[in-house]
Amino acid sequence: MEEIRLNKYLSDMGVCSRREADRLIEAGKVLVDGKTALVGMKIGRQQTVVCDGKRVSGAGAEPVRPKRILLAVNKPKGVVCTTSDRDRAVNIVELVSYPERVYPVGRLDKDSEGLIFLTNQGELVNQMMRGANGHEKEYVVDVDRPLTDELLRDLRAGVYLEELQVTTRPCKVWATGPRQFHMVLTQGLNRQIRRMCAALGYQVTSLRRIRIMNVNLGNLKTGTYRSVTREEYEELTRQLWGSRQS
Repeated sequence: MEEIRLNKYLSDMGVCSRREADRLIEAGKVLVDGKTALVGMKIGRQQTVVCDGKRVSGAGAEPVRPKRILLAVNKPKGVVCTTSDRDRAVNIVELVSYPERVYPVGRLDKDSEGLIFLTNQGELVNQMMRGANGHEKEYVVDVDRPLTDELLRDLRAGVYLEELQVTTRPCKVWATGPRQFHMVLTQGLNRQIRRMCAALGYQVTSLRRIRIMNVNLGNLKTGTYRSVTREEYEELTRQLWGSRQS
Protein backbone atom coordinates (compact mmCIF):
# COMPACT_ATOMS: atom_id res chain seq x y z
CA MET A 1 0.00 0.00 0.00
CA GLU A 2 1.34 3.42 -0.94
CA GLU A 3 2.12 5.57 2.09
CA ILE A 4 2.21 9.35 2.43
CA ARG A 5 3.61 11.64 5.10
CA LEU A 6 0.89 12.57 7.57
CA ASN A 7 1.54 16.31 7.30
CA LYS A 8 1.24 16.16 3.50
CA TYR A 9 -1.94 14.11 3.79
CA LEU A 10 -3.55 16.69 6.09
CA SER A 11 -2.44 19.42 3.69
CA ASP A 12 -3.82 17.58 0.66
CA MET A 13 -7.13 17.13 2.46
CA GLY A 14 -7.46 20.86 3.11
CA VAL A 15 -7.18 20.52 6.87
CA CYS A 16 -4.17 22.82 7.29
CA SER A 17 -0.75 23.61 5.88
CA ARG A 18 2.10 21.15 6.38
CA ARG A 19 3.70 23.46 8.93
CA GLU A 20 0.47 23.74 10.90
CA ALA A 21 -0.01 19.97 10.62
CA ASP A 22 3.38 19.40 12.25
CA ARG A 23 2.42 21.76 15.08
CA LEU A 24 -0.86 19.90 15.64
CA ILE A 25 0.89 16.53 15.54
CA GLU A 26 3.55 17.71 17.99
CA ALA A 27 0.79 18.98 20.30
CA GLY A 28 -0.79 15.51 20.32
CA LYS A 29 -3.94 16.65 18.51
CA VAL A 30 -3.76 14.14 15.65
CA LEU A 31 -4.74 10.48 15.99
CA VAL A 32 -4.10 7.69 13.49
CA ASP A 33 -6.20 4.57 14.06
CA GLY A 34 -6.91 5.84 17.56
CA LYS A 35 -3.26 6.34 18.53
CA THR A 36 -1.42 9.64 18.96
CA ALA A 37 0.48 10.46 15.78
CA LEU A 38 4.18 11.27 15.58
CA VAL A 39 5.85 14.04 13.60
CA GLY A 40 7.29 12.66 10.35
CA MET A 41 5.21 9.48 10.32
CA LYS A 42 3.70 8.02 7.15
CA ILE A 43 0.22 6.59 6.77
CA GLY A 44 -1.79 4.59 4.29
CA ARG A 45 -4.73 6.41 2.77
CA GLN A 46 -7.18 3.89 4.21
CA GLN A 47 -6.21 4.57 7.81
CA THR A 48 -8.48 6.52 10.14
CA VAL A 49 -7.21 10.03 10.85
CA VAL A 50 -8.69 12.41 13.42
CA CYS A 51 -7.31 15.95 13.63
CA ASP A 52 -8.15 18.26 16.53
CA GLY A 53 -11.22 16.16 17.34
CA LYS A 54 -12.55 16.08 13.78
CA ARG A 55 -12.55 12.96 11.60
CA VAL A 56 -10.57 13.50 8.39
CA SER A 57 -10.89 10.03 6.89
CA GLY A 58 -12.06 6.57 7.76
CA ALA A 59 -10.74 3.09 7.10
CA GLY A 60 -12.18 1.39 4.05
CA ALA A 61 -13.34 4.55 2.33
CA GLU A 62 -11.55 6.97 0.05
CA PRO A 63 -11.92 10.47 1.56
CA VAL A 64 -13.62 13.21 -0.40
CA ARG A 65 -11.62 16.37 -0.94
CA PRO A 66 -13.31 19.55 0.23
CA LYS A 67 -14.34 22.21 -2.26
CA ARG A 68 -11.69 24.76 -3.13
CA ILE A 69 -11.74 27.90 -0.96
CA LEU A 70 -9.54 30.98 -1.35
CA LEU A 71 -10.55 34.14 0.50
CA ALA A 72 -9.04 37.63 0.36
CA VAL A 73 -9.29 39.22 3.82
CA ASN A 74 -8.58 42.80 4.94
CA LYS A 75 -6.95 42.14 8.30
CA PRO A 76 -7.30 44.88 10.94
CA LYS A 77 -4.59 45.90 13.37
CA GLY A 78 -4.55 43.87 16.57
CA VAL A 79 -5.47 40.60 14.89
CA VAL A 80 -2.87 37.82 14.65
CA CYS A 81 -2.43 35.33 11.83
CA THR A 82 -1.30 32.33 13.82
CA THR A 83 -3.76 29.75 15.11
CA SER A 84 -1.47 28.68 17.93
CA ASP A 85 -2.98 28.16 21.39
CA ARG A 86 -0.30 30.54 22.72
CA ASP A 87 -1.94 33.57 21.09
CA ARG A 88 -4.28 35.53 23.31
CA ALA A 89 -5.34 38.07 20.68
CA VAL A 90 -8.15 37.37 18.21
CA ASN A 91 -6.74 35.41 15.28
CA ILE A 92 -7.69 35.88 11.64
CA VAL A 93 -9.65 32.61 11.45
CA GLU A 94 -11.79 33.61 14.44
CA LEU A 95 -12.34 37.07 12.96
CA VAL A 96 -13.61 35.75 9.63
CA SER A 97 -15.58 32.90 11.22
CA TYR A 98 -15.96 31.15 7.87
CA PRO A 99 -18.36 28.18 7.99
CA GLU A 100 -15.70 25.77 6.66
CA ARG A 101 -12.16 25.07 7.84
CA VAL A 102 -9.65 27.58 6.42
CA TYR A 103 -6.23 28.79 7.50
CA PRO A 104 -3.93 31.71 6.61
CA VAL A 105 -1.34 31.79 3.86
CA GLY A 106 1.71 33.27 5.53
CA ARG A 107 1.45 36.02 8.11
CA LEU A 108 0.90 39.72 8.58
CA ASP A 109 2.12 40.92 11.95
CA LYS A 110 -0.27 42.03 14.68
CA ASP A 111 0.46 45.75 14.23
CA SER A 112 -0.02 45.65 10.44
CA GLU A 113 -3.18 45.54 8.36
CA GLY A 114 -4.30 44.68 4.87
CA LEU A 115 -4.51 41.77 2.49
CA ILE A 116 -4.04 38.18 3.58
CA PHE A 117 -5.37 34.95 2.09
CA LEU A 118 -7.32 32.24 3.89
CA THR A 119 -7.60 28.88 2.16
CA ASN A 120 -8.15 25.16 2.58
CA GLN A 121 -5.55 24.24 -0.06
CA GLY A 122 -2.33 22.97 1.44
CA GLU A 123 -0.38 22.78 -1.79
CA LEU A 124 -1.27 26.38 -2.63
CA VAL A 125 0.10 27.44 0.77
CA ASN A 126 3.27 25.42 0.30
CA GLN A 127 3.94 26.90 -3.13
CA MET A 128 3.30 30.49 -2.01
CA MET A 129 5.55 30.08 1.02
CA ARG A 130 8.55 29.10 -1.09
CA GLY A 131 10.53 32.34 -0.78
CA ALA A 132 12.84 31.47 -3.67
CA ASN A 133 9.96 31.95 -6.11
CA GLY A 134 9.98 35.72 -5.60
CA HIS A 135 6.25 36.43 -5.61
CA GLU A 136 5.41 40.14 -5.31
CA LYS A 137 3.66 41.70 -2.31
CA GLU A 138 2.95 45.43 -2.24
CA TYR A 139 2.73 47.59 0.89
CA VAL A 140 1.84 51.19 1.79
CA VAL A 141 4.20 52.40 4.52
CA ASP A 142 4.02 55.53 6.68
CA VAL A 143 7.04 56.58 8.75
CA ASP A 144 7.71 59.01 11.58
CA ARG A 145 9.66 61.66 9.67
CA PRO A 146 10.03 63.06 6.15
CA LEU A 147 11.40 60.82 3.43
CA THR A 148 14.75 61.50 1.80
CA ASP A 149 16.18 60.40 -1.53
CA GLU A 150 18.88 58.57 0.42
CA LEU A 151 16.31 56.54 2.36
CA LEU A 152 14.46 55.47 -0.79
CA ARG A 153 17.72 54.61 -2.53
CA ASP A 154 18.93 52.51 0.40
CA LEU A 155 15.62 50.65 0.67
CA ARG A 156 15.69 49.84 -3.05
CA ALA A 157 19.26 48.56 -2.93
CA GLY A 158 18.72 46.26 0.07
CA VAL A 159 19.36 46.76 3.78
CA TYR A 160 21.59 44.69 6.03
CA LEU A 161 19.59 43.45 9.03
CA GLU A 162 22.06 42.71 11.77
CA GLU A 163 19.66 40.77 14.00
CA LEU A 164 18.88 38.38 11.10
CA GLN A 165 22.39 38.57 9.60
CA VAL A 166 20.98 38.99 6.10
CA THR A 167 20.80 41.70 3.46
CA THR A 168 17.33 42.14 1.99
CA ARG A 169 16.75 41.66 -1.71
CA PRO A 170 16.62 44.74 -3.96
CA CYS A 171 13.02 45.93 -4.20
CA LYS A 172 10.77 48.55 -5.78
CA VAL A 173 10.14 51.66 -3.67
CA TRP A 174 8.48 54.98 -4.59
CA ALA A 175 7.27 57.95 -2.56
CA THR A 176 3.54 58.74 -2.42
CA GLY A 177 3.66 61.48 0.23
CA PRO A 178 6.07 63.40 2.46
CA ARG A 179 6.19 60.48 4.93
CA GLN A 180 4.63 57.69 2.86
CA PHE A 181 5.97 55.25 0.28
CA HIS A 182 4.97 52.07 -1.53
CA MET A 183 7.24 49.04 -1.38
CA VAL A 184 7.07 45.83 -3.43
CA LEU A 185 8.87 42.89 -1.81
CA THR A 186 9.70 39.47 -3.19
CA GLN A 187 10.67 37.94 0.16
CA GLY A 188 8.99 37.68 3.54
CA LEU A 189 11.44 37.99 6.40
CA ASN A 190 10.03 38.44 9.90
CA ARG A 191 8.86 42.07 10.29
CA GLN A 192 11.01 42.89 7.30
CA ILE A 193 9.81 46.41 6.45
CA ARG A 194 9.86 47.53 10.07
CA ARG A 195 13.38 46.16 10.48
CA MET A 196 14.57 47.78 7.25
CA CYS A 197 13.25 51.19 8.24
CA ALA A 198 14.63 50.91 11.79
CA ALA A 199 18.08 50.05 10.41
CA LEU A 200 17.98 53.33 8.48
CA GLY A 201 16.80 55.42 11.44
CA TYR A 202 13.06 55.50 10.73
CA GLN A 203 10.08 54.07 12.61
CA VAL A 204 7.03 52.70 10.82
CA THR A 205 3.80 54.31 12.02
CA SER A 206 1.43 52.48 9.66
CA LEU A 207 1.86 49.42 7.44
CA ARG A 208 -0.78 48.08 5.07
CA ARG A 209 -0.48 45.32 2.46
CA ILE A 210 -2.52 46.13 -0.62
CA ARG A 211 -1.51 43.42 -3.12
CA ILE A 212 -0.36 39.81 -3.22
CA MET A 213 0.81 38.89 -6.72
CA ASN A 214 -2.15 39.68 -9.01
CA VAL A 215 -4.79 40.03 -6.26
CA ASN A 216 -5.47 43.56 -4.99
CA LEU A 217 -7.06 44.69 -1.74
CA GLY A 218 -9.09 47.30 -3.60
CA ASN A 219 -11.94 48.81 -1.58
CA LEU A 220 -12.48 45.77 0.65
CA LYS A 221 -13.50 47.10 4.07
CA THR A 222 -11.33 46.41 7.11
CA GLY A 223 -12.36 43.20 8.86
CA THR A 224 -14.26 41.80 5.87
CA TYR A 225 -13.46 39.23 3.18
CA ARG A 226 -14.40 38.17 -0.31
CA SER A 227 -13.84 35.08 -2.42
CA VAL A 228 -11.02 35.38 -4.93
CA THR A 229 -12.57 35.42 -8.41
CA ARG A 230 -12.05 32.59 -10.86
CA GLU A 231 -10.00 34.88 -13.11
CA GLU A 232 -7.80 35.96 -10.18
CA TYR A 233 -7.38 32.35 -9.08
CA GLU A 234 -6.41 31.12 -12.54
CA GLU A 235 -3.80 33.87 -12.93
CA LEU A 236 -2.50 33.29 -9.40
CA THR A 237 -2.01 29.57 -9.94
CA ARG A 238 -0.49 30.18 -13.38
CA GLN A 239 2.13 32.39 -11.78
CA LEU A 240 2.69 29.99 -8.88
CA TRP A 241 3.13 26.78 -10.79
CA GLY A 242 4.82 28.54 -13.67
CA SER A 243 7.56 29.45 -11.19
CA ARG A 244 7.96 25.96 -9.71
CA GLN A 245 11.60 25.11 -9.29
CA SER A 246 12.80 21.92 -10.97
